[in-house]
Amino acid sequence: ETVDLSLQVKKRDGTFEDFQQEKLIHGMDAACRHTRVSHDQVRALAYRIKADLMAKGVREISSQELGDVVIRQLKDTDVVAYIRFACVYKRFKDVRELLEAIRELENEETIHAAEEK
Repeated sequence: ETVDLSLQVKKRDGTFEDFQQEKLIHGMDAACRHTRVSHDQVRALAYRIKADLMAKGVREISSQELGDVVIRQLKDTDVVAYIRFACVYKRFKDVRELLEAIRELENEETIHAAEEK
C-alpha cells in the first residue's frame, strides 16, 4: 500500500492541477527580481511553503490560499517583493488599490515600531 503525497491546487476556474514547485519559484522570482532577495532564498521559501503544507497534511489548496501563504512569506522577507507579488495576485485595478496596500504596510510598520519601544 502506498501513501499519496501529491498536492493539488484548485485554480480560480475550478479546475485542479498538481502543485508545481517550479511554477511557485518562477512567480516568486519575478516578484523578487532586483530586490535583496536572492534566487536561493526564493527556492528556500518555496520549499518551506511546500514542506509546511505537506507537514500539515494538506492535499488540496486553492490558488487563493496558496497565494495568501506566499504573500505572508514575502511580506516578512521583503516589502518590495510583497508589493510586486500583491499587484499580480490581488489584481489591483488601479493605483488607488496599490496605494492602499502600501498604506497598510506603513501602518503595520508603525505599529511594530511602537511595540518595540
